[in-house]
Amino acid sequence: MSSGDGYSTDAARAAADREELGEWVAKFLRSPGSDNADLADLLSDKIRWWLGPVQVPLDQLNRLAGPPGAPVVRAIDEGDWRDDIDDLSRDIQAGLEPPPVIVSYRDDQLVLEDGNHRVEALRRAGANQAWAVIGFEDPDERARFVARSEAKQN
Repeated sequence: MSSGDGYSTDAARAAADREELGEWVAKFLRSPGSDNADLADLLSDKIRWWLGPVQVPLDQLNRLAGPPGAPVVRAIDEGDWRDDIDDLSRDIQAGLEPPPVIVSYRDDQLVLEDGNHRVEALRRAGANQAWAVIGFEDPDERARFVARSEAKQN
């Protein structure tokens, strides 16, 4: 996972401003560190409308794996995470902002597609939100999500 300028939250924001967020996601997923070309292809085929980066509460992300008590498919004990999670957590506490996580919106849920280790490192660092890029299969779903998010802020 690279946190270089090309894959930072600011870089994602710039891609969104150019209406190239989907391309940014695909490049990020294919980049060294992410190395997930299969997911890039899958999301490029399924998801056409993107939003972000936006801050999302960690407890609203449905994760493949994570700590007991979190919305996860498989709970993993604290000791079973890779050592680099602790390193990344310390870096976050020292001011590092990791790249945004990649999320899809399915059945009114935010499903974490890429970034499980970043989310866990953020959680361990005491954060309660993550920057996310959210993909939608339907433009109306995206519009409803934005409207609900704006209503919650007011």
